[in-house]
Amino acid sequence: MQRYADIDRDSGVLGFEILDTSIKIYFKGTSRPYIYSYRRAGIQHVERMKQLALAGDGLNEYINENVKKSYD
Repeated sequence: MQRYADIDRDSGVLGFEILDTSIKIYFKGTSRPYIYSYRRAGIQHVERMKQLALAGDGLNEYINENVKKSYD
């Protein structure tokens, strides 16, 4: 797991793992990762989440607004 930078210090995201066709998100206070895949969340959303994860900003908000329930 790579730690999420959380530049603004306002995110519920703790860390992430980027995979070929998905991204695993580790949220603060949860015991397991949430996996957002091309199949469930869509290619565009997963690829945007990967960008935000690496940038360290905006990931939690993006998830809440776009793919909140689209995890495996």
